[in-house]
Amino acid sequence: MKKLISSGAKWENIVGYSRAVRVGNVIEVSGTVASDGNNVVGKNDVYLQTKFVLKKIETALKDAEASLNDVIRTRIYAKDISKWSEIAKAHCEVFGNIKPATSMVEVSSLISPEYLVEIEATAILDF
Repeated sequence: MKKLISSGAKWENIVGYSRAVRVGNVIEVSGTVASDGNNVVGKNDVYLQTKFVLKKIETALKDAEASLNDVIRTRIYAKDISKWSEIAKAHCEVFGNIKPATSMVEVSSLISPEYLVEIEATAILDF
């Protein structure tokens, strides 16, 4: 059984995606940026953007009947890898005890130049 989780963002219908998808005990959370409706949260502050993104991921997981503790993998896309320590600090504040597998890579751009980081997550629930 597949469950689609929506955040209600207009982009979901424009692009054709879900905030998250749950199939059985596996949940995939789409790439998430620091967008709150039409507003960018934490402009010019990658730490604040990362914190906000992780909160959005947490909400999507809750909607999929999961939690951050179920996350086994994150993928972090950074506009400026020299800011890795600020991203890592925010990631560690959330996942320091959970310790999912992760990767952090620099990308040339994201969907808008104001976004500094984008994060995906995979969670698996125990049955």
